[in-house]
Amino acid sequence: MALMITDDCINCDVCEPECPNDAIYMGAEIYEIDPDKCTECVGHFNEPQCQQVCPVSCIPFNPAWRESEEQLRDKFERLQAAKA
Repeated sequence: MALMITDDCINCDVCEPECPNDAIYMGAEIYEIDPDKCTECVGHFNEPQCQQVCPVSCIPFNPAWRESEEQLRDKFERLQAAKA
């Protein structure tokens, strides 16, 4: 599943540059995550980097966007191919 940013976000700006897929962007009021680009860092790191750096722990897994490890890896490969 993709990650999401909750209303607890303090807009500290540390998560956005950590995302290797450019899935994090500034929304209307807080940062948001594009689930079509979020691979939970599969293919890049062992753990989601945004979760690691978030000082208020406001980046949980999005229960509305469930994906298997295989689906996340496939998404990673599609995103990498699109960059090339």
